[in-house]
Amino acid sequence: MPTLLLRRLLFLFLTSFLPTFAVGQNLSSAVDLAALFRLRASLGLRARDWPRRADPCSSWAGVGCDKSGRVVSLNLYGLRRTRLGRRNPRFAVEGIQNLTRLVSFNATGFTLPGSIPNWFGSRLPPSIAVIDLHRASVSGDIPYILAGGLTVLSLAENSITGNIPPTIGQLRNLSVLDLSRNALSGNIPVALIGLGSLSYLDLSSNFLTGTVPSEIGALRQLKTLILANNSLTGSIPRELGNLSSLVTLDLGFNSLSGTLSRGLNKLRSLRNLNLGSNLFSGSIGVRLFSSIKQLELITLSRNNLSGELPDSLWSLSKLRFLDVAYNNFTGSLPKLSVIKANGSSGGSFNVSHNLLYGSISSGFAILLSTFNYVDLSDNYLQGSVPHNSASSNLSVKSNCFQNASNQRSQADCQEFYKERGITYDGSGNPISPPPSSSSSSSKSKNTWKYIVAAVVGGTALLVFVVICLLLYFCWRRSHSSDQREVTPDAAPSAPEGGKEPLPSVGVNLPAVGEVFTFVQLAHATSDFGEGNLIKHGKSGDIYQGVLENGNHVVVKRIDMNSVNKEAYQVELNFFARFSHERFAPFVGHCMENENERFLVYKQMPHRDLANALYRKAAQEDEGLQSLDWITRLKIATGAAEALCYLHHECEPPLVHRDIQASSILLDDKFEVRLGSLSNVCDQEGDSHQNVISRLLRLSQTSEQISTGLPPASWSYDVYCFGKVLLELVTGRLGLSGSNDPTTNEWLDHTLRFVNICEKELVTKIVDPSLIVDEDLIEEVWAMAIVAKSCLNPKPLKRPLMRYILKALENPLKVVRDDNNSDSARLKATSSRGLWNAAFFGSWRQSSSDIPSVSVLAREDRSLRRSGTMRSQGSGGEHSFSGRRSSKEICPEPPDGDD
Repeated sequence: MPTLLLRRLLFLFLTSFLPTFAVGQNLSSAVDLAALFRLRASLGLRARDWPRRADPCSSWAGVGCDKSGRVVSLNLYGLRRTRLGRRNPRFAVEGIQNLTRLVSFNATGFTLPGSIPNWFGSRLPPSIAVIDLHRASVSGDIPYILAGGLTVLSLAENSITGNIPPTIGQLRNLSVLDLSRNALSGNIPVALIGLGSLSYLDLSSNFLTGTVPSEIGALRQLKTLILANNSLTGSIPRELGNLSSLVTLDLGFNSLSGTLSRGLNKLRSLRNLNLGSNLFSGSIGVRLFSSIKQLELITLSRNNLSGELPDSLWSLSKLRFLDVAYNNFTGSLPKLSVIKANGSSGGSFNVSHNLLYGSISSGFAILLSTFNYVDLSDNYLQGSVPHNSASSNLSVKSNCFQNASNQRSQADCQEFYKERGITYDGSGNPISPPPSSSSSSSKSKNTWKYIVAAVVGGTALLVFVVICLLLYFCWRRSHSSDQREVTPDAAPSAPEGGKEPLPSVGVNLPAVGEVFTFVQLAHATSDFGEGNLIKHGKSGDIYQGVLENGNHVVVKRIDMNSVNKEAYQVELNFFARFSHERFAPFVGHCMENENERFLVYKQMPHRDLANALYRKAAQEDEGLQSLDWITRLKIATGAAEALCYLHHECEPPLVHRDIQASSILLDDKFEVRLGSLSNVCDQEGDSHQNVISRLLRLSQTSEQISTGLPPASWSYDVYCFGKVLLELVTGRLGLSGSNDPTTNEWLDHTLRFVNICEKELVTKIVDPSLIVDEDLIEEVWAMAIVAKSCLNPKPLKRPLMRYILKALENPLKVVRDDNNSDSARLKATSSRGLWNAAFFGSWRQSSSDIPSVSVLAREDRSLRRSGTMRSQGSGGEHSFSGRRSSKEICPEPPDGDD
């Protein structure tokens, strides 16, 4: 769901409630003047914003007065504290109690750390109508009593904990309620039924549980309902169908189940519908979309929906975004000409990872001319893909198309169609080329030419294959002789630095960790009970357990019938050949059962980054706590060290292909131990590989591509690592593990606030739970710049991991200007050179003195730090004499996937 659009609409909605005031009218109330000066002192505002000797109504930024000279609005957005005020910022706004005509108080983006005082709800002026504390670093609980005349209450993007007080339901005039992106828990209070004037309700991105209250259906004025990214369960209440004015309904990223409610077809004003990432099942009713003619955006992805997509879906005249991926939809796509006839344009069309079949050859032109991005991958569609289709906005992999690469095998396609009693022609009905105009005599002459060319080419190919086979068997023979020299009772010795390639033959199991029996692991995990289940991973189920010796372990249970049979060997091969402190400690394995494999690791006390970024405090009344900045930087640097080892110190260079927050494991000291190693493989396109070695790996590479695995390139790892860095900066949970259009839109919006020339912009996207001083905000700014460079849409322009590691070890050198000759060059070079100088200038003495790879590797090891990494140095703002736009320095990433 495009939340950016919703935010813009909310901003316009909020501004409609702001009072009008007279420009140039002098302040007439001594009480108001005293209250403003008290507020000025408690907040520590700068004199340039609120000058002491000037009239507040005409000269103080953010102060609005009515025609009688009384203060009616306060807007702290964009104001800054003095240096002394920044030392101990507090939620100290007692002065507004005496502004008796105050209507609007807006502190968006202005730091007010601490909890909201109880008096804030009971002693505010009775005239107050708008309170906006959006992204103000507020924590604690919501006051039980709030001003009764409120029409707008926004506490979004803070660290507020506790339950939603039922007394909010007493705010009869409330029209906008935004409590999103906090740490609220408990159920959604039924008392919200009292908000009869409510038109905008956003409780998304919290920890709310329970069901969606059916009483919400009584809020007849409601136009926007957003409950996404919580832990809500149960089904959608039919009473929601009574919301005849509802325009946006977002229930995504919950655990809602059941079938899609029939009441939804009564929402005749609905334009945006997001039910993705839930547990809905069953088919979509034929009438669901027949009555909702205004729908523009539909997200039903990542559910268990089945059956055919109804014809009424394609008759929606304004549809511009459709995402039904990762379901069990079957059947054939209807005639797509109806979409074109209805005139929709732009947007995205995603029906991937379903069971759709049939031919859509005639529909490609319609889809590509109607939508900006089309994803048909992982289905069983057949036909012909147009050769002139742009690969950047069309994905058709893992289908049954005959003239496209990365398709399913003929056997898979035939078996699928046979199970459903459908004829599979296998040809895809390709369009035949026009007949040649040459005569039959010329054809016979050309035939001999083709025969001679075929014979010569076939002979040359045969000789080439024989040579390759001889070289291959020679290599196998020498490799096997090397292996026979290794004793089975000892681990194979690797050269210094662990630079030995992954074996292509069976691994020496006794040399890889301890051998466990199934009985031992079953006893350790309580017979693999639900209470010990941590999660269902991509390559197997993950359980926690305790061995007989008291060691806490994590056991990965791999079902050989549902995963690639060689997947577990990848990890065993890796641990057999490589050893580094930054990888998950491997304990042992169990291979007794042919249908199951078990890999055992040491348990990490803090699990992974996805779970540790926000964790429960030691005392329950403190709610959730987020990681401090020093720890976040430590985690980022540790993960960069692990990837740097894979990319630059292993031989051949390796890639991880599954970098996300859940892959970054954390021990008791928050040291990184990289996990999820089942997709590790050699890098493709390595310049040091000779032609023969590439040919020997050709079949393996083709097999990897056909499985739909991520690309085996260092640039893909760097891109994923950039998302992890951005998750650390913004605190947005799940960012690094998601590639859906909503995430891509959020990335596109967020990266606009990352500019190497403007530090203040980054404060608009920083995690509101982070409290950082002047020095640390520069480190946050530096990490955001590094993240943006990693997310460059052009893979070859992304920085190498060894440079990323150096930047994270010395973040202030990324954003601060050195007082040397590099500074002058920095300002005189091109836009790309500007960024490179800022990123690498600290380690280069001149533009021509570029160290070799071996020297850089030694520098990497000598520059690495251990323990807590808090940057030293004085604070201060940094600016360039010649400012450039962020798009010049780091181009914006594309809307689609990398």
